[in-house]
Amino acid sequence: MSPLPVIAILRGLREHEVAAQLDALLAAGIEQIEIPLNASGAEATLGAALGYASTRMRIGAGTVLDVAAIERVAAGGARFVLTPNVNAAVIRRGRECGLDVIAGVATPSEAFAALDAGATGLKLFPAISLGVNFVSALRAVLPPVQMVAVGGISAGNLRAFIEAGCTGVGLGSALYRAGRSAHQTYAVAMSLRHALEGCPA
Repeated sequence: MSPLPVIAILRGLREHEVAAQLDALLAAGIEQIEIPLNASGAEATLGAALGYASTRMRIGAGTVLDVAAIERVAAGGARFVLTPNVNAAVIRRGRECGLDVIAGVATPSEAFAALDAGATGLKLFPAISLGVNFVSALRAVLPPVQMVAVGGISAGNLRAFIEAGCTGVGLGSALYRAGRSAHQTYAVAMSLRHALEGCPA
């Protein structure tokens, strides 16, 4: 099964749920996950996820706000981070630690500032408010770069964001909610796969 251009944002995932939830995502072709650091117990969950599936999945941390957090997640083996804003010091330190850094932006000026600081990708947030026309216009002026739509993405609109120029999408509560069973997560993930069928690679 080919991998989907989806980052699963697993806010509220608990350590004991890691194996079942990650297996469900892998079974549907989702190979990238983000553990947001602003949830209780997030760093322990991130460590558990890395210990369980780091050779099979691309695992990173989200809502990374400072250099100290960069250093902790890099030391633990994370491969990428997402930030909610453009913080040049955080971006630079992430790159120094060998991480891909996907910086949160909502304007062209922020996008170019993030790239100037060394970001390897851009998180368009909130994507549902920015819209697909913004994606198309931004893509036209940017150099080739990873561009991930986050915020309000669902099975009903993710294809439109991919077709507008995003290289991927991040899904949170539309894919996983705390307490949701692995079976439910798998069913939702498969609905995303069906929605994306026929999208350009």
